[in-house]
Amino acid sequence: MKEKVMMLKDLMDRAEQFAKTNIQLYRLKAIDKVTDVFSSVAAGVVILIIITFLLIILSIGTSLWLGEILGKMYLGFFAVAGFYALLAIILVIMRKQVLEVFFNNYIVNQIFKEKDHAPN
Repeated sequence: MKEKVMMLKDLMDRAEQFAKTNIQLYRLKAIDKVTDVFSSVAAGVVILIIITFLLIILSIGTSLWLGEILGKMYLGFFAVAGFYALLAIILVIMRKQVLEVFFNNYIVNQIFKEKDHAPN
């Protein structure tokens, strides 16, 4: 009888250890996924900053060029500002179809992306 109690106690200890290990595994998997998403977003932010600087420089150049063509420098800047205003209006109108779907799909793909765990 004492032997059965010891076996049952050993079984309970193993089950408890298994549950703790499983919880730790899921915690580590969640941390891994969150880290993947944040690192991907951080890389996207860096790229976005570089593209923003590029667009600013191109916008100033285009504004100056259009200003020369139109005869007044401020008209070139107004033309470029009008282009960006039109682009902003289009994005506001289509944000559900374009932006929200894109970002939702991106985040879901990052979360469910399988990692390549090939040995080095």
